[in-house]
Amino acid sequence: MTKKYGLTDETITRFGRTLYRIKALVSFGNVNEGDKGGFVEKEENLNQEGNAWVSGNAWVYGDARVSGNARVSGNARVSGNARVYGYAEVFGYAWVYGDARVYGNARVYGDARVYGNARVSGNARVSGNAEVFGDARVYGDARVYGYAEVFGYAWVYGDARVYG
Repeated sequence: MTKKYGLTDETITRFGRTLYRIKALVSFGNVNEGDKGGFVEKEENLNQEGNAWVSGNAWVYGDARVSGNARVSGNARVSGNARVYGYAEVFGYAWVYGDARVYGNARVYGDARVYGNARVSGNARVSGNAEVFGDARVYGDARVYGYAEVFGYAWVYGDARVYG
């Protein structure tokens, strides 16, 4: 398998971990050969297959994985054992961590947090300063925004809107 990206010598140290800026070795999706991306701790953080990409100053570290056609950009962070996949996007200053999953066409952005065992999927959006955590599920065309918190075993779905 031909690698789509490699680790550069440009590094940052965060939380005692060394993160490496990535660079595209071939063109794929909307990424051109030579484009610099965001930061990963190790190659396992970003799948070499598909069009998944980490850009800007985004960080992916720990045992987190970004795969499929997912995008992590801006100053977003994905860490712990979190997974971002499908066509999902995490951007802005959003943070996905713990065992959380963001997938499908879901978007997590702004200063939003998704963590614990939470799941955000379908066409759902979590934005602003919202938090989704615990075993909560947000899916379908649901929106969680503002300072809203969805947690425990709560399910928000369909065309539901939760804000605060």
